[in-house]
Amino acid sequence: MAELRNLVAAAKAGDKDAFARLYEEVYKDLYRFALYCLKNQEDAEDAVSETVLDAWQGLSGLRQEDAFRPWVFKILSAKCKRRMRIYARRRNETDIEDVVIPVPNDFQDGEMLELQAAMNRLSDEERLILSLQIFSGYDSAEISSMLGMNRNTVRSKQSRALGKLKAFLTGGNSAKNL
Repeated sequence: MAELRNLVAAAKAGDKDAFARLYEEVYKDLYRFALYCLKNQEDAEDAVSETVLDAWQGLSGLRQEDAFRPWVFKILSAKCKRRMRIYARRRNETDIEDVVIPVPNDFQDGEMLELQAAMNRLSDEERLILSLQIFSGYDSAEISSMLGMNRNTVRSKQSRALGKLKAFLTGGNSAKNL
């Protein structure tokens, strides 16, 4: 943690190498988050690239070095939300490409495909919240801050989305009624 703070401080002072190392620390999590939210590899890469550019340009405004990771995810979640709104407008015209989304190594191939299919059945907002929780490790307070929602609203949406995900994965029909 101290090393991360030192890297952030050095990057804030203009050290590009320090920022590159910060980027290496968070890239996989940023990409995984964007991919689960956007369901498209190219869009996920673009969102992460835009996030990194914005983070570099706005790094001097970061008040606490410890807040780098939540701060950069907040930038990314805003970019993903914007892209998902665009998708929603285009959804009637074009289907979003299905891609294989990387998940932890202990998943079997069939489980990975089931999880991907179940996540794809969730709404954009549900996918965003669960991605922040499951793949990025944020709690409801951090997610509520990132998304500008009430903490209890986030908890409620998390609970419902997890219930739907469980129903989808177990083959229950109750998810259709949620």
